[in-house]
Amino acid sequence: MAGDGQKKEHLYKILVIGELGTGKTSIIKRYVHSFFSQHYRATIGVDFALKVLNWDADTIVRLQLWDIAGQERFGNMTRVYYKEAVGAFVVFDVTRASTFDAVTKWKNDLDSKVQLSDGSAVPCVLLANKCDQTKEGLVNNTAQMDEFCQSKGFTGWFETSAKENINIDEAARFLITKVLSNDKTMKGVDEDNDPDKIKLSEEQDPRKGEKKSVCC
Repeated sequence: MAGDGQKKEHLYKILVIGELGTGKTSIIKRYVHSFFSQHYRATIGVDFALKVLNWDADTIVRLQLWDIAGQERFGNMTRVYYKEAVGAFVVFDVTRASTFDAVTKWKNDLDSKVQLSDGSAVPCVLLANKCDQTKEGLVNNTAQMDEFCQSKGFTGWFETSAKENINIDEAARFLITKVLSNDKTMKGVDEDNDPDKIKLSEEQDPRKGEKKSVCC
């Protein structure tokens, strides 16, 4: 927490997961460094990147982006990698329907290994990457994609292209907004459980309800 006249700073761990070759590293490089290359070596284990955002006049958000190798879901290290994450992107390649088929497994793996402090799932946004190329499968049907996201517990989904810089910033802003909302809600829960804190009456309490996530 910053003092009077200073900005509040938040540090959030965000996971970027999905099958090998779906463009996870390219998305991160585009978002963090405004850079794209056709030539990336496959990530081995995990890599990191930091994005600092002047979110608004009072808030700085630091994102610690964890780029997790596509084959890691089959190992035992994901529980360590996922620890303390407050948000995630699951990425698939719209030109390879098989990578979409694996999305549910990644989401289930995420939900089984990390939760928010109230036990709920971390907000997770699905990225249909390489949308500048010919698409395969369900991604061609927006209504069915919306239904899929809602049924699997995704906060929303975006068609993205790291190459053409399509919807990368928009998807990140969408996820960060949800993370910030959850952060405020969690702080409210912690304060309510603090026996030393004088509680406001119900009429005075500004913490009313929780914003429901909507599949975009």
